[in-house]
Amino acid sequence: MSRAEAISRVGRHFHGGEFLIELGRRVAYQTESQNPHRADALRAYLEDELQPAFSELGFSTRQIESPTGNSPFLLAEYHESPSAPTVLMYGHGDVVDGMEGAWRGGLDPWRTTRVDDRVYGRGTADNKGQHSINLSALRAVHQARGDRLGFNAKFIVEMGEEIGSPDLRQVCEALRDELTADLFLASDGPRLAADRPTIFLGCRGGLRIHLDVDLREGSHHSGNWGGLLANPATILGGAIASLIDEKGRLLLDELKPPRISNQIRSMLGGVEITPLPDEPKISPDWGEEGLTAAERLYAWNTLEVLAMSAGNIKSPANAIPGAAQAVLQLRFVVGTEIGKVAPAIQRHFDRSGLSMVRVSATQSFAASRTDLDSPWIDWAVSSIKKTTGKQAAVLPNFGGSLPNDVFSEALGLPTIWVPHSYPGCSQHAPDEHILLSVTEEALAIMAGLFWDLGDTPRAMP
Repeated sequence: MSRAEAISRVGRHFHGGEFLIELGRRVAYQTESQNPHRADALRAYLEDELQPAFSELGFSTRQIESPTGNSPFLLAEYHESPSAPTVLMYGHGDVVDGMEGAWRGGLDPWRTTRVDDRVYGRGTADNKGQHSINLSALRAVHQARGDRLGFNAKFIVEMGEEIGSPDLRQVCEALRDELTADLFLASDGPRLAADRPTIFLGCRGGLRIHLDVDLREGSHHSGNWGGLLANPATILGGAIASLIDEKGRLLLDELKPPRISNQIRSMLGGVEITPLPDEPKISPDWGEEGLTAAERLYAWNTLEVLAMSAGNIKSPANAIPGAAQAVLQLRFVVGTEIGKVAPAIQRHFDRSGLSMVRVSATQSFAASRTDLDSPWIDWAVSSIKKTTGKQAAVLPNFGGSLPNDVFSEALGLPTIWVPHSYPGCSQHAPDEHILLSVTEEALAIMAGLFWDLGDTPRAMP
């Protein structure tokens, strides 16, 4: 009974093929939460796949209906000793649209396919593969300790993360007493790089900003009316250019975050953003001046144009369009006064003679991070180094959005995320995949973390 034995067990589970068999079975559930016809698949994933897996480890389980009826939750609980630490874990079993027919070589998104170091399939990276890694590591520690974990564990699985986790906060607040824990530990999102174990402490928030210019019904001939009619597309382009310049730098102060603290600068000091050969190259001279790539991605706000529309781009007419629309997204860090953003943009347009551009905001995700001085951070870094010999990158938050605020703020827990994917995994796109090399290392990392948790006194933090 040893740490090395737990890591060895999870390694045998991987090399023997059992892990990929489990993952293949889970990917086959077509759990598209945006698709109203997949309600049975969402429920079956919990009932037929995850509940038996948790029961095997001695967890009690129960399904929880969502308040809005959108998607069910699974709560799994394992209690060993009141003197042992308690960890709360999280995962989501829903996925985005499978995008059948758009995958390389006609791959089936609902079947795992191995090609060299990659395993393709919808959900392999986001998030079925990641919570499957954590379940396999729990099993290995449970076996190595003689049907014990050494700690108490709770695991909540939702089936609506890909539609914005609309019920997660309400469910967790209703279960506040049941979800009491010493630590939140979960896996989602990408590592800093495929070969760099990573810890992130929260996430940036996200706000969709809609810009609409609607001047008149229909389009009008550009030869007869050019120079006489205001062009909505031209106005829209100018409006966007007043918010962000040609190099991606924010121009409106209300879009910017507070000054980057010395503590976060120090944390990101050794973090390098180095894309792999098959990942996009970082654009030179793009983004906020005076910041490193890591600071721009993890400690600053960014405004991106997601979509624009005016006329018919595939078959343009020689006519001035009557309307134009754009959807932008602000990714923001903790400290941004996000409720003031849309009104500030509208005031800016009004002052600039662009009052015909109407501003609205939707799909807001909160920015959050755990206390940067939490002793759990050093604990996790030490455990990962003991397992891999590598110094984990510690990020104050990762670049995307997750419902971390539910756990860090609503439940008041220190949050540690250990991601098992990598930036080039094509999540939310055709050809989503995991890397077997990362998966093998991740299994060992989680087995080490869970073993060390069992050796940690509850009073440590």
